[in-house]
Amino acid sequence: MGFEPADRLAKDRESVRKRFWVKFKRVVTKLPFAEDLLAAYYCAFDKHTPRHVQATLLGALAYFILPFDFIPDMLPVLGFTDDAAVLATAIRLVAAHITPEHRDAARAALKRGAGEAEIS
Repeated sequence: MGFEPADRLAKDRESVRKRFWVKFKRVVTKLPFAEDLLAAYYCAFDKHTPRHVQATLLGALAYFILPFDFIPDMLPVLGFTDDAAVLATAIRLVAAHITPEHRDAARAALKRGAGEAEIS
């Protein structure tokens, strides 16, 4: 079983960027993996990140923002387990590219209330 809708969405970086923040702000309080998700976001949109790493992370982010997935996000406790599994797999594949700066930006965004801050 493939992730065709996520693959298509991942190719549209601007759509991922905009839709990510809409969903993230709506569900951040329910995400035990919010910091990892934000670090992956900052790495994916960092112009210094290699393209293949960006593609991997954009695929995981696209899966997170899709309005449908294997386990509906509205289910308590279980709702984000599939999103977390996809993200964890992507992070394991590209962990060396998620820098302390990406993690610092994620923590700072969470402290500010998850407002968007760019890494250039």
